[in-house]
Amino acid sequence: MKTAFIFPGQGSQKAGMGKNIYENFEAARSVMDSAAKALGFDLKTILFEGPEEKLKLTEIAQPAILTVSIATLKAFDRQPDIAAGHSLGEYSALVCAGAVSFEDAVRIVNKRGKFMQEAVPAGKGAMAAVLGLDREKVIDCCKKAGSFGIVEAANFNCPGQTVISGETAALAEAGKLLKEAGAKRVLPLAVSAPFHSSLMKSAAEKLKAELDRITVKDARIPVISNVTALPVTKADEIKDLLVRQVTGAVLWEDCVRNMAASGVEAFVEIGCGKVLTGLVKKTSEHAKIYNIEDAGSIKEFVL
Repeated sequence: MKTAFIFPGQGSQKAGMGKNIYENFEAARSVMDSAAKALGFDLKTILFEGPEEKLKLTEIAQPAILTVSIATLKAFDRQPDIAAGHSLGEYSALVCAGAVSFEDAVRIVNKRGKFMQEAVPAGKGAMAAVLGLDREKVIDCCKKAGSFGIVEAANFNCPGQTVISGETAALAEAGKLLKEAGAKRVLPLAVSAPFHSSLMKSAAEKLKAELDRITVKDARIPVISNVTALPVTKADEIKDLLVRQVTGAVLWEDCVRNMAASGVEAFVEIGCGKVLTGLVKKTSEHAKIYNIEDAGSIKEFVL
């Protein structure tokens, strides 16, 4: 059975994440201990004990989620045919595919989080989830709200679920237009900046400089890019797409559809939470879906 490993993005973090894996698998302990060395601070204590407010900080949440995903992957000790991740999760997918070392990835996403947070002053930007409206109408409403500032579609997560991102006033206007257009709900998201929008341009530029300092190899298996929803294996293309991803929309629905069309039957979410499991279920009705996040789910896994 052709299998895809999928990795969660920011928002999946919670205090206590990874503790069960750490306590039960030497391979997981090695990953988490190496994260502390690479970052220069005690990530493990934040993971296991919080506080939640610190774990929500973008520069902490991103390396935290990546670390737990890779620790879980190493404990699971299996290899997929293809890999993908939602936003930040794409870095976990690239580590899984051997394109980037874990140590480089955890340092890069820590800096990525800082760059994204610094790109827009606090309170000047936001994001909202739009439920029950097709993507073309969402894009059209964002364009109409453009006279109030920048607002763009940021995530196409699954049928009927899109996330928009932009400047506060423009986002509010888009929300009104979306409800008038038939959206069931427009829900503000608890994020600290307008991610995956053109407002992140300065973050993308800083990230490019950091990516140029690390070694990126050709991937051993295809990784589905958020930006194109297509497989990528070449190192130069991987770097370029990671930079474009900061300001570009996450085409997750398209990623799932394209993986299913390529013959993927089983989707295994690796790491904390079941967000992607739910999105896959809403996108590909015949997919077999699994979640691996602790010793129990590893022991019970049968494909």
